[in-house]
Amino acid sequence: MNAAPPRIVAGVLACLFGGPLLAAQAPQRIDLAEGLAAGKLKAVNRDVTKLDGQGRPGAVHVSEREGIGVVWIDGSDFTEGTIEVEVRGRDLLQRSFLGIAFHRKDDTTYEAVYLRPFNFRAQDPVRHDHAVQYISQPDYDWPRLRKEFPEEFENPVDASIVPTDWVPLRVVVAGQKVRIFVGPATTPTLEVRRLGQLTRGPVGLWVGTMSDGDFANLRITPAKGQER
Repeated sequence: MNAAPPRIVAGVLACLFGGPLLAAQAPQRIDLAEGLAAGKLKAVNRDVTKLDGQGRPGAVHVSEREGIGVVWIDGSDFTEGTIEVEVRGRDLLQRSFLGIAFHRKDDTTYEAVYLRPFNFRAQDPVRHDHAVQYISQPDYDWPRLRKEFPEEFENPVDASIVPTDWVPLRVVVAGQKVRIFVGPATTPTLEVRRLGQLTRGPVGLWVGTMSDGDFANLRITPAKGQER
């Protein structure tokens, strides 16, 4: 017997499942250094430079400055799915905050996930528990979250992670949940409910006040059925 043509098979399956099949979206791999050279990195309150000889082709450095800094990736448009990046900070108290911003409405309205490398191996148990953080700017910054929802929106990370190494950070957004994986973790390092009403927008590299950071291997994978 001859096999049915692919279009017929797809049509039958669509009828069975009540709608069109949703194909998995391919990851969007972003070479940050190429993006910088092409003018695709839009820095707010920071300077961005290419990193050479760091073992991470395409890596960039985001400078240190007072106040929050974000480097928006021109052309990125994220709703749900996965954002992955490697980050490298410093083991310097209150001087290393870095991560990923997403769902930008404007330069002060977005969601973000970031690390505090100086707390990765802190002996103080309170500091140790404050190593990864979720925020939704401007209404739900970390001081309000820590006061009103203590320990809900931040967590420790695996103590094997070296604070000054390149650290994989993976953020999975699905519906009203954000799951965050740091380092080698195969289970979420932090899982939180989303705050605010933002639903889509550009992705950015995020650094906190008086912080710099290195970023490489950015990859954005939309959820099945999401527009690119």
